[in-house]
Amino acid sequence: MSRNITTIIFSLFLFHSLFVSAQNSTNKEQPLSVILETITETFHISFSYVDENIQNKTLALPSNNLSIEDIITYLEKETNLVFQKLSNNSYAIRDLISNNEANTQYLKEVLITKFLTEGISLKTDGTSEINLEEFGILPGLIEPDILQTIQALPGVISVDDRVSNLNIRGGTNDQNLILWDGIKMYQSGHFFGLISAFNPSLIKTVTVSKNGSSAKYGDGVSSIIDMRTSDSISNRIHGGFGSNLISTDGFVKIPLKDKIELQVSARRSLTDVFSTPTYNQYFDRIFQDSDLTNQENQSIAQDERFYFYDLSTKLSYKISPKDRLTICGLRIFNSLDYSETSINETIISPSSSELIQESLALGLDYNRTWNSKLETTLKASLSKYDLYSKNFDISNNQRLIQENDVMDNRLEFELHYRFNTRLHYLGGYQYSEIGMSNLEEVNNPNYRRYIKDVLRTHGLFNEIYYKSNSGNTKASMGLRANYIEQFSDFFLEPRITFNQNISKDIRFEVLAELKSQTASQIIDLQNDFLGIEKRRWVLSNNEDIPVMHSQQISLGAHYQKNKLLVSLEGYIKHVDGITTRSQGFQNQFQYTNATGSYVIKGIDFLVNKQFNSFSTWLSYSFSKNDYMFLSLNNGNNFPNNIDIRHQATFAGTYSLNNLKLALGLNWHSGKPITNPSFSQNNSISNIVYEVPNSNRLEDYFRSDFSGNYTIKYNRSKLVFGLSVWNLINTSNTINSYYIKENNNLSQINTTSLGITLNGSVRFYF
Repeated sequence: MSRNITTIIFSLFLFHSLFVSAQNSTNKEQPLSVILETITETFHISFSYVDENIQNKTLALPSNNLSIEDIITYLEKETNLVFQKLSNNSYAIRDLISNNEANTQYLKEVLITKFLTEGISLKTDGTSEINLEEFGILPGLIEPDILQTIQALPGVISVDDRVSNLNIRGGTNDQNLILWDGIKMYQSGHFFGLISAFNPSLIKTVTVSKNGSSAKYGDGVSSIIDMRTSDSISNRIHGGFGSNLISTDGFVKIPLKDKIELQVSARRSLTDVFSTPTYNQYFDRIFQDSDLTNQENQSIAQDERFYFYDLSTKLSYKISPKDRLTICGLRIFNSLDYSETSINETIISPSSSELIQESLALGLDYNRTWNSKLETTLKASLSKYDLYSKNFDISNNQRLIQENDVMDNRLEFELHYRFNTRLHYLGGYQYSEIGMSNLEEVNNPNYRRYIKDVLRTHGLFNEIYYKSNSGNTKASMGLRANYIEQFSDFFLEPRITFNQNISKDIRFEVLAELKSQTASQIIDLQNDFLGIEKRRWVLSNNEDIPVMHSQQISLGAHYQKNKLLVSLEGYIKHVDGITTRSQGFQNQFQYTNATGSYVIKGIDFLVNKQFNSFSTWLSYSFSKNDYMFLSLNNGNNFPNNIDIRHQATFAGTYSLNNLKLALGLNWHSGKPITNPSFSQNNSISNIVYEVPNSNRLEDYFRSDFSGNYTIKYNRSKLVFGLSVWNLINTSNTINSYYIKENNNLSQINTTSLGITLNGSVRFYF
């Protein structure tokens, strides 16, 4: 029997190999989107189009010997689409049958496709875009984890190794504006930061702006991370499901009628069902130095239960060729329960503690395209975030309840007017009402503190986009005005992008912006919320928590020829209005409340070479990031807590038919720390420190590997994936601080993930 099974398996494998070889030996038809990408790379041109116009269109790849004019003629004949030439290197694709320009989408032109890997592109306005539907592979990723993928971009790092704690050009994570379908999100991670909370199944694109962002964006003094789900309506049901060693998930897109589509995705962890080596590694990493692992009383027995899930849905209704209505929702949930039992000689005292972190986002968009020139959008959204913990201290017979609530309501109107192919206008109005509350309640002794703040903000924005006749010059100038009712104060924020072709292969860019932000995260005590999720959201009060302001300018140059990209960008960023409580100090400033600023100056350098089946890149970032607090360190500057001077990545991806492999090396210098003075007196309870952040941890080094193999059959495919994080199991210390108990000085170190294996299997239909 086993011999027959072996014969069958071998025959199937041989048949599959012959089938793949037969396919590769002929010029088979390919999706139009793939062919457009190939033409873009070969001729350095760009295409703008509505997604649904090119869906389900396949054709043979045109010959390499044809001119671009002959290729355009061939494409128009085979697809029944109109390819309108906008400039020497830009075309707009329209539907020939309907001849309705109302379907035109205003898209940012692509500067570089396949930036690092398939699905990542660099736009002419300085933003980076990740197309998850076309995403290739990156080292260490078993699937396109959104926030982990962003860390592949130069100038982006996570100092504490949490994927959801992104430090972009020296800023803390709360200085990033994270949007899901235009809704501001206040929670971005599962497993308290080790996994992105956004299921990539339904997200089509992720746009990352580090500078020169559009005037329509408020907040985000460090960056904008804008995630968008697909608005196109398909003509058939398709979806997928799969599982890895942490969670299982699935998604489906169902066309209810010709003009209505429902999208649903769900993901749930397996961590409360059974433990895997991957979960054990994650658990050891995230619960270091928390109440779960810091129990010194050996007579206390512990048991924990942790799980998470997320659910997203979207309903798209194309009311008419000019009108579209979308309704979307997202639910994110994390729960940790752990019980403690104090066992004395004759008494057993059980207690239970818990930590819950959850988010809810709801949005409604109505879009109308009046004609080929005018388009308007009306948006309404709600974003709710709640962090709740109940902590029982058995030894002191004390119960502590902490809660952090956020309620964000927004109404927006946006108008886009297209004067011609060279000049566009974008303007609008935004209203937001944000309420944030914090609760602390102790039963022994009785104590209760509840604080709630509300801010109402009105925002007006105007922006002009210009492109020269030749397409060699592109620029946008925007101005945003924010008015905060409670402060009776205006903030003007100009934004500028300028992009110039110096030659066919060299492009020069200038980006600049001013921004403000009213919401931030602070840490009152390091053991808040069980010491796991220490940060809580607060609003500016124009006193001890001021409004943050950022000023940034960058100059960049890009050289691209024969699939070789060399990119260099220098920048200066100044952020004012930060507080010591938002920076997570664990030295002499841990209990200090002061306001100040930081200035970061840096350079991002990248070399990326693309081959037919192979892509490799080397990126290097240098930056100097300094604090300035007038009341601290005698008013002298000192290094930022996340001042990473040097950062380098060397990686490569390889694709052969249905096999994809990726290997990468990551290195950066250690983060600053403050050591205690060697001459301090042990009889003094407080620690005497040296100059703040005058020492550093050892350098960080990590190597990652990932691979996947796809088996295709008609419209279905089965994908097997494998990833190894920290391939050679390097021990990296990512944080270090000191405590003093009973006149003894102890150093507490936090280490990064060790070697972590993950595997997955996914089926798409």
